Amino acid sequence: MSKEIKFGTDGWRGIIGQDFNLENVQVVAHAIADYLKRDAKKKSVAVGYDTRRLSKETAELISRILAANGIKTILSSGPLPTQAISYTVRNLNCAAGIMVTASHNPASFNGIKIKGAFGGPVEKDVTDKIERLIFKNRPLKISLSQARKRNLLKVKNLIPAYLKFVKSYLDMPLLKKGRLKVLVDSMYGTADSYIAAVLKGSKFRITTIHKRPDPSFGGIKPEPIFSCLKEASLLMREGSFDVGLATDGDADRLAALDNEGRFVNPQQILSLLLLHLIRYRKLKGAVVKNIAGTSLIERIAAKYKLKVYETPVGFKHISALMQRKNILIGGEEAGGIGFKDYLPERDGILGGLLLLEMMLSQKKSLKSLLEDTEDEFGSYFYLRKDIKCSLSGKNKIKTKLDKLRKKKTFLNKKITMIKDYDGLKFHLEDGSWILFRLSGTEPLLRIYAESSALAQTKRLIAQGGKAVSE
Repeated sequence: MSKEIKFGTDGWRGIIGQDFNLENVQVVAHAIADYLKRDAKKKSVAVGYDTRRLSKETAELISRILAANGIKTILSSGPLPTQAISYTVRNLNCAAGIMVTASHNPASFNGIKIKGAFGGPVEKDVTDKIERLIFKNRPLKISLSQARKRNLLKVKNLIPAYLKFVKSYLDMPLLKKGRLKVLVDSMYGTADSYIAAVLKGSKFRITTIHKRPDPSFGGIKPEPIFSCLKEASLLMREGSFDVGLATDGDADRLAALDNEGRFVNPQQILSLLLLHLIRYRKLKGAVVKNIAGTSLIERIAAKYKLKVYETPVGFKHISALMQRKNILIGGEEAGGIGFKDYLPERDGILGGLLLLEMMLSQKKSLKSLLEDTEDEFGSYFYLRKDIKCSLSGKNKIKTKLDKLRKKKTFLNKKITMIKDYDGLKFHLEDGSWILFRLSGTEPLLRIYAESSALAQTKRLIAQGGKAVSE
């Protein structure tokens, strides 16, 4: 049974009522407690949860198990962004953080993310140790009231301190002068109205939609991709907004819409914010992207003589580098971005606010900023296609990818480089590329592609889908 509990790219996730069930939650929580008792010097833990079904109850159960093991626990008084737990861990000198969330996954999923004392996602060596402790001991638990009486549990509103920290990173005098009309889509998740709260008292006009918690996420996936943001796109056009910002279910990812309601993908946002940190904030450091990231990052980094690191998918790899190296910015393809002198953690709320800061500092629209970037660095058209697949389907796809690995050309273009340390990626002679990667958190094959022409990227995606379905 323990084989069902595996930590993937970003924590442990499963379908509610199936692998994510009461028994499994208890044994995972107890394994975390056992790990902390053995390996952690500090013994307090911060626990938070998102707006999903049973998230609050799961967080309370985890807190009861931690308390029963003598571990002091700080439990959030309400749903909150994942990065708020990461900040709490560092701010309150905790040994770890536990966040009950399945991030951008469909409403049928839930999961657990673990944060280290440094304020970011733990690496595989930690989750491997926790996995080895699963089912080793019978879970202990006490009631919440007992935990309080024994001074082992505090329930606390963790949002005010987090928002104060976000404000401290921003150019608030500049933002206070802003007159932009902004649409924010919280996607029924934990972002709530926090962007509006940070900008309270400014001249911004902010409209937040889908801020009411909904465990079903309005019937869509809480992922900031265009197919899930069509309502926001329509409102952008109807309401004459200057910019739209969207965060995922636990608010650590970001996407945007320009004033015409057109989707601005996370790769474009990462590139813009890299330029903002370099040019406006005058910061220096290396850049981190993952294997699915845009080639535009290399072009910008080359101009400013910045080192670029490439990692497997999963922000934990970026976070690890942010702790060891002088990293200016680190971003993943799905919209998670971390910043120098902040947390080694992604933050969709901060990312959105920095995008507004950039627009004000440049006195330009998001559309104009993108056009300027294209004029300076060239055109990069980036697309992703998700293909559902079962466990048996994944095995078939792995076989097809093994055959694909032997190819010398793809879409009549010579393959100049193959990367297979995370999925299978072909770099082609014209500078375009395609990546096939099985998701570590969902039953999906993801196909990514990028080229200098939209039509070419679409052909790459189409050919990629055909190659794994034949």
